[in-house]
Amino acid sequence: MQSTLARRALGHLVPPKIATPASVSTGGSSASTASVVDFYSKLPKGPLPTSASSGIRAKYFDGNNASGKPLVALIGGMILFGYTLDYHMHL
Repeated sequence: MQSTLARRALGHLVPPKIATPASVSTGGSSASTASVVDFYSKLPKGPLPTSASSGIRAKYFDGNNASGKPLVALIGGMILFGYTLDYHMHL
């Protein structure tokens, strides 16, 4: 039962089975090896293209002007909110 749960949970991490040991070991000219080569030839090659980010991430975390000001502001805001909430609940 535990192996079934693990198989179900990790099933999306395992790549599809397109090449079996029997089809690969028969030689380089078989039809099944051609399908494997065709599959891998369609995959993109080279480095991942850089994505242009926008909004708060681009303004504060990416590029030359990267800083931690939003994180400091978030922590300060949470402290202020918690203090205000605590103050009003104890009256």
